[in-house]
Amino acid sequence: MAPADVSEIVAETIWVILIAAGPALTVAMAVGLGIALLQALTSVQEMTLTFVPKLAAIFVCVALTLPLIYATLFGLSERVFDLIQSGAI
Repeated sequence: MAPADVSEIVAETIWVILIAAGPALTVAMAVGLGIALLQALTSVQEMTLTFVPKLAAIFVCVALTLPLIYATLFGLSERVFDLIQSGAI
């Protein structure tokens, strides 16, 4: 296997990680920003106020984007397994 092939697989893996984790991280960041703004406006500094809504939003986001996450991970694993089967790796 050539170094170019390895770097291509690594680059594709990084993209798959970004696609799989991106929606949950974006939702967590947006919810965290909204709660921080709410805390700044109301002067309520409660730690569970930031943790619980973020956790709930991440769970909902992962549940909604699970088909996308599965499809991207399945595509990458299928490609890597095909390379292993063909003897390229």
